[in-house]
Amino acid sequence: MYTQQSPVTKDLQANASNYDSGMSSADPAVNAYPAWAPRFWHGMPSRVWFRELRRNRFQFDWNRLHIVGGVTAFMPFSDLLCLSHQLLFGRQIEKTPLEAPPIFVLGHWRSGTTLLHELLTLDARYASPTTFQCFAPSHFLLTEYLVTTFGKWLIPHKRPMDNMKAGWDLPQEDEFALMNLGAPTPYTLIMFPQRAVEFENTLASEGFSPEQLKRWKYLFDWFLRALTYKVKKPLILKSPPHTGRIRILREMYPEAKFIHIVRDPRKLYPSTLKLWRSLAYVQGLQSPASDEELSPFVLRCLKRMYDSFEIGMQGLPANQFVETSYEELTSSPVSVMQRIYNQLELDGYERVRDQLVAKSKAEKDYQPNQFGLDAATESLVLSHWNRYAQKYGYCK
Repeated sequence: MYTQQSPVTKDLQANASNYDSGMSSADPAVNAYPAWAPRFWHGMPSRVWFRELRRNRFQFDWNRLHIVGGVTAFMPFSDLLCLSHQLLFGRQIEKTPLEAPPIFVLGHWRSGTTLLHELLTLDARYASPTTFQCFAPSHFLLTEYLVTTFGKWLIPHKRPMDNMKAGWDLPQEDEFALMNLGAPTPYTLIMFPQRAVEFENTLASEGFSPEQLKRWKYLFDWFLRALTYKVKKPLILKSPPHTGRIRILREMYPEAKFIHIVRDPRKLYPSTLKLWRSLAYVQGLQSPASDEELSPFVLRCLKRMYDSFEIGMQGLPANQFVETSYEELTSSPVSVMQRIYNQLELDGYERVRDQLVAKSKAEKDYQPNQFGLDAATESLVLSHWNRYAQKYGYCK
């Protein structure tokens, strides 16, 4: 992956590979992902798939030819499903209003957004997009029941980058749905990790071009309406890139509520590097980028997102915004969730308290991946993410 040069590139190249990730660069995935398992791209219509191939000049690695061939062969069937979905449900989706303003979980990648999201979805009054709905946003109303009932074996039981559970029915981040619908998103980096990062500008509200913003808003709102048509419940949504889009989300949904989670940047940095490598390893059409190539992108993203986040949250009423930390959430999940309900004025906490207690006990032995930074890399991270580290109490 070729990233923009910056004054820190030489320092990054000297220091980025000095942390202990516990994995070899040849195999950056913690858990195996079978060659025959579906990739994200199987959920795309052909217009999005071939557009991405053309945009990246068909520069896939030959050892990924089986993925390219398999997805391409599936495209006629995918298009038939998309067309049938539109004919059967298109008008109903367009006319479906949201049940209530959405609740958004915000935070940088690897900050605990997935854990927080899963705790929130214990409340049966709400719904979140599932992995399958985000995998096949253009036809899930047609195909979800069959695949999730008879195709559980198609994907592994754990995510490739950590020890969190995976499954078609589990909550998923809607950025994958946006990607497969053809919205501008930097997640296309996963497809061609050796190419220049595209749509990094969409990590901030102010970065969108007018044309990008119009398309992004339409596709995002369409997906939320499609979900609402299916579940008939208010939505809880989680996507790290939304952290820098809070101004856009407030314009679209003025009464939306936001839950923001932070984590020690010395944990975020190596874990985020590993995330991008792992996703590229199991999903990409090229081999993963090296840490030296990924590092400038990773460092830029947090700053871009949080510069926009600080602008976007200005004037947000107290009952629409609450913050916590990964460290607080993992040590006291039940009390943190109670505070979230109280701050956002969400009723019904007592109805989910027992489930929160049970889930917390069941997962008390979960072991997150362990990372260590040497002194030089730690200094580098804290210097570039100093504002974040200072604001949230991670350095003196």
